[in-house]
Amino acid sequence: MTDNITSVGGGGRPDTAVSALKGRTGPGTPAETRGRTTIADGVVAKIAGMAAREVQGVYSLGAGMARALGAVRDRVPGAGAGVTRGVKVEVGERQAAVDLEIVVEYGVSIVDVAGGVRTNVISAVERMTGLEVVEVNIAVNDVHLPDDEDAEPDEGRVR
Repeated sequence: MTDNITSVGGGGRPDTAVSALKGRTGPGTPAETRGRTTIADGVVAKIAGMAAREVQGVYSLGAGMARALGAVRDRVPGAGAGVTRGVKVEVGERQAAVDLEIVVEYGVSIVDVAGGVRTNVISAVERMTGLEVVEVNIAVNDVHLPDDEDAEPDEGRVR
């Protein structure tokens, strides 16, 4: 019968060993190989949402109804800022995929904005999490016009 732990240290010392079940063990092994780190989907979604909003030409994230509900939720004290509105992610052990719904400012190049968002999101997620971003899908759902304000109409047309 063979032993699951084999010595890799010099002189037959069991300081550093490799276990078939646990990976590298022992006092001489680096700390980053001892244990497992998991990153929740919500963490990656927040990073992606913040990174997308940093790009010039992005007015907001989310589509129609999500933006309307988010605007109401933003007015409720303690409800949070809705950083993940318009962001969906799938996170695996080593990879992540991101889907974004964005609204761009009128007059900007949508292709340039999408490229900037994609670059910024990939950079931020990979730098902060160590995950490989395999894709960033962007859906441009609206264009914000300069005279479009989020103000509610004073009254209806008919009095």
